[in-house]
Amino acid sequence: MSLKNSMTDVSYWDNRRGKIVSSAGGWLGGLDAYSHGHSIMNELLGHVSYMQMIILNATGKLVDENLSKWFEGNFIGMSYPDSRIWCNQIGALCGSARTSVTAATVAGTLAADSRAYGGSKTSLQGIQFIQNALKEYQEGMVVEKIVSNCKKNKNNKPVITGYARPVEKKDERLEPHEKMTYKLGFSIGEHLSLAYEIGQYLEKKYGLGINIGGYTSAFLSDQGFTGDEVYQIKSMVVASGVTACFIDAKNKKPDSFLPLRCDDIDYSGHPPRDLP
Repeated sequence: MSLKNSMTDVSYWDNRRGKIVSSAGGWLGGLDAYSHGHSIMNELLGHVSYMQMIILNATGKLVDENLSKWFEGNFIGMSYPDSRIWCNQIGALCGSARTSVTAATVAGTLAADSRAYGGSKTSLQGIQFIQNALKEYQEGMVVEKIVSNCKKNKNNKPVITGYARPVEKKDERLEPHEKMTYKLGFSIGEHLSLAYEIGQYLEKKYGLGINIGGYTSAFLSDQGFTGDEVYQIKSMVVASGVTACFIDAKNKKPDSFLPLRCDDIDYSGHPPRDLP
């Protein structure tokens, strides 16, 4: 299609005037509702888990029970009820300010939509890295070269989503996830095997080990997911921890979460002055 035709052909939008076109599903009033071709009332409700339903709505894939259990365990391990965590601070502040629980949970979850932490967007980046790395590895590129091609920080250390961790170097979530993976009958696939190899190299040369993001990105790549699919599935992965911190602060006196005195503020603006 020429540029001129593409600018004047509005048939795509004309075909959608006055109607909603959806491939996700729909509701048949009084009869049934459907999600990606599956009957919610007759096929899904009472037969699949809520996690299976989340994955179906997010990706169109109805995964088996063991994979949904793996996701459920991952959700549990990714949402701590600790108000020191950035997104949870928002939940706690909302509780202290007496907002609704819905506003608090959504606001805290949105704060975790971050390139640096949170588990949703970091999964997108981590999966993009390990899937590209495996292609390069299969084409003959060695781990050292894969790492050397990555961006470096000011200390000349590689910056790779899924490796290293701020505050505490050891990631306490790794071993339980590995045990869960084994218990549910999953084997180590090509992406996870390479992720371990990259982690060993980074640990030896830079002191940067694989973290839970690197592990889950590789594992889910082996299960056939794209980065976008995992990002969509895990969009609310921190929600339960945010809610917990909201409730905790709501049950205390109003405005008592991290209160400040006037002399806690280091003011560096204009000195006091009379206004005309």
